[in-house]
Amino acid sequence: MKFKVDEISSVLQEEIQKYRTGVDVSEVGRVIAVGDGIARVYGLSNAFASELVEFANGELGQVLNLEENSVGVAILGDYLGIKEGDEVKRTGRLLSIPVGDAMIGRVVDPMGRPLDGRGVIETPHTQPLEVIAPGIAGRQPVTQPLQTGIKAVDSMIPIGRGQRELIIGDRKTGKTAIALDTIINQKGGDVLCFYVAIGQKESTVASVVEVLRENGAMDYTVVVTASSSMPAPLQFIAPYAGCAMAEYFMYNHGKHTLCVYDDLSKQAAAYRQMSLLLRRPPGREAYPGDVFYVHSRLLERSCKLAERRVVVEKGAPDDAKNGVDGKEYMGVPGIEESKDAMDKLGADGHEVRVDPTSGGSLTALPIIETLEGEVSAYIPTNVISITDGQIYLEPNLFFAGVRPAVNVGISVSRVGGNAQRKSMKKIAGSLRLDLASFRELEAFAQLGTDLDAATQKQLDRGYRMVELLKQPQFMPYHVNDQVLSIFAGAQGFLDDIALDRVREFEAGMLKHFHGEFPEVVDELDRTGALGDELSAKIKTIITNFKGTFS
Repeated sequence: MKFKVDEISSVLQEEIQKYRTGVDVSEVGRVIAVGDGIARVYGLSNAFASELVEFANGELGQVLNLEENSVGVAILGDYLGIKEGDEVKRTGRLLSIPVGDAMIGRVVDPMGRPLDGRGVIETPHTQPLEVIAPGIAGRQPVTQPLQTGIKAVDSMIPIGRGQRELIIGDRKTGKTAIALDTIINQKGGDVLCFYVAIGQKESTVASVVEVLRENGAMDYTVVVTASSSMPAPLQFIAPYAGCAMAEYFMYNHGKHTLCVYDDLSKQAAAYRQMSLLLRRPPGREAYPGDVFYVHSRLLERSCKLAERRVVVEKGAPDDAKNGVDGKEYMGVPGIEESKDAMDKLGADGHEVRVDPTSGGSLTALPIIETLEGEVSAYIPTNVISITDGQIYLEPNLFFAGVRPAVNVGISVSRVGGNAQRKSMKKIAGSLRLDLASFRELEAFAQLGTDLDAATQKQLDRGYRMVELLKQPQFMPYHVNDQVLSIFAGAQGFLDDIALDRVREFEAGMLKHFHGEFPEVVDELDRTGALGDELSAKIKTIITNFKGTFS
């Protein structure tokens, strides 16, 4: 056998050229104690707060406590495979999760790993779990409605895009039902939805996913679940994960998003468990002192982003990304944000465009569970003070058959009225006060006192408005149908209709409008307002229909 010297020398030469010397340096420590999702690690003296570390079995952890001789790490996964003496390696980065279009329609855990048995999620995009919320200049006022499809909410406690509206009440009073109805009502719209289940039973989450799938809502929804069987650290980071997934679409695509956190009282309990295991000093109800900050830094990320205008050279290619080739409008020296400035830019051979990746929104619907209606407990009062209003669901109303069981007396929306449609605002302006005074009158009437005719009339109308605002689950109403229904009630058309036939009358009336007078519904939809002429036309149609209703 002959050796080919040339061949051997060329291969050796090639290998020598490819050879690179390099030493992989990483700081490692050792686990000195582990249990209940928390590990104490010695030797990571340079680790920084919230840094990601990797354990010998491949599980990840997040550094929470920085102490003199050790660090406290929350284990983001199965902690039973980690034992004392195991090696722990620093990664030098913060926790990021996979995001993007590939996540839509999937059920994932807080780390972005699929739980729906539909294979691996392939996406090149990641987003940091926690980012600083936009400042005042980066936001704009809430002026665009987010329709829930629920008559009682859209009329009296309206929600705007970018708002944070708390849903609060005892267990089994319909809190999740309101959130799911809102998600289902976004079908065919431009809002992406993110449902975060924290500490829920897996059977409950499975039924929620099934409801969303049956109603075609999974086409635009991501379900993030940290079930009650998952460790406390995963339950703690779940809402931040859902928020980060929504932020990707808001910041990079200018899209409108909705995040439901179901529920934050369980996240607070998970954080309390972690803090006590980390030996942090307990405060009121054994919660740590920074539990307010846990929720405020999450909910402050909900906003309506300001639209960024950019100056672009005329003749620049249309597909050039605004703000890359041009300069930011706000940053042009000596130019005020005014029409004159725009005209001047146009005359100078520039044009002003709105950056298509700006102007998105993130609306938050956090849910809090109370015990025995105690809204003045620690966590409920914290979250009430952070949010822009609350929808309070009362057990007594729920058991009396009033569903959704919204207590209009203490439910409020602090900004949604600015985002409400003019037509709805006009007819529902006095509805909250009327219903609140009806509840007081109802309590007074139970004493058995003789009532005058005016009081009796007010009571009769109140009973019919309560009946009108009842709504079956997973049957959202279009805003035009809501306006027509409430208009009929507020104008007294239902006063002489038998109480048990109110909803039958409403269904027939709406069918009559859509079948015989679609142009009226179209005009209401197009203008969004309820002028005198249109009001008169609607009154005539309802009067004529009432004559045929038997």
